[in-house]
Amino acid sequence: MTSTQDQTKAGTKQAVLSIDAMGGDLGPAAVVAGIAASASKNSDIRFILHGPAEELQRLVAKKRGLAEVCEIRDASGVVSMDDKPSHVMRNGKNTSMWSALDSVRNGEATVAVSCGNTGALMALSMVRLRKLPGVNRPAIAILWPSRNSHGFNVMLDVGADIRADARDLLQYALMGASYARNGLALERPRVGLLNVGTEEHKGRAELKEAHDLIGEHAESANYEFVGFVEGGDIPGDAADVIVTDGFTGNVALKTGEGTASLIGDLLKEAFAYSPLSRLASLLALTSLRRLKKRIDPRRVNGGVFLGLNGTVVKSHGSADATGISAAVKLAFKLAQTGFGDKVAARVASTVALDEAPKDTGASEETQT
Repeated sequence: MTSTQDQTKAGTKQAVLSIDAMGGDLGPAAVVAGIAASASKNSDIRFILHGPAEELQRLVAKKRGLAEVCEIRDASGVVSMDDKPSHVMRNGKNTSMWSALDSVRNGEATVAVSCGNTGALMALSMVRLRKLPGVNRPAIAILWPSRNSHGFNVMLDVGADIRADARDLLQYALMGASYARNGLALERPRVGLLNVGTEEHKGRAELKEAHDLIGEHAESANYEFVGFVEGGDIPGDAADVIVTDGFTGNVALKTGEGTASLIGDLLKEAFAYSPLSRLASLLALTSLRRLKKRIDPRRVNGGVFLGLNGTVVKSHGSADATGISAAVKLAFKLAQTGFGDKVAARVASTVALDEAPKDTGASEETQT
């Protein structure tokens, strides 16, 4: 198997993805089924699959045509959901997660995909791939179903780090805007900063400072800053990118997923209430299926780690084959657009702008 870098030189559209087969709740069978589904729909995709070789070979052999586009790397260790990140960093060298990240580090693959422990994956990603120069805290970005015409909003951070100062939030805005351009094909995405209200005098001091910083960089970074947005705007159409800290973002994410599940259960309960309601459910079956597909978290599965020297897609730990396939689809799209290089260039250009006044001896008052 050739690396993505070699393929680019050859002028092909193929992309190599590095897949951690272990660590998910449903085991490697779900991962293999997911990548097989992706491979059957996309002839330009190639995989490096990491995990116990004997088990993976058996699973891959059962999927027609998968062996031809899949290279297996033996890795006997598994990072469990209960493992502490510090323990994995010290003892995880033989794990499938470590091996998957190393394939990106070594240039053999463009994007790594894993269902494993989020904290361990982020910790290992920072150790093996390193942060981009100028990035203080990496972020996890997700696609959130929304009222926008393109169907989704980008939200970050949703859990990489619960702390974020004004400079971190600016970097999240830059990286989120780049993700929206490459993931949603938005030429000039609208960026909003999550707050307890839209008025400029509301919120913590770091939010007010971030508000000014994000606004100052809007023109040079080619995005439109719409100012503060509220929780109700996360699935709305006021912005394309929602910027917040990891604590708030993760609470919002888990609340949204729980609400979607509750709505599904309540609909089932309502339509099962009486013979007439069951008849109504049959009449509305097509619409209900469309709604289920629209809010199904499996179909928008995949948080993207931003701010690293390499792209990592974090799949839900409970993802089934449909969820894995969605994460692989996202990873492939990012690989083809050269997303990682574009994010690095955007961050580097902004760091250069920020450092320019310091080099000219500008006073603290002038820099502000």
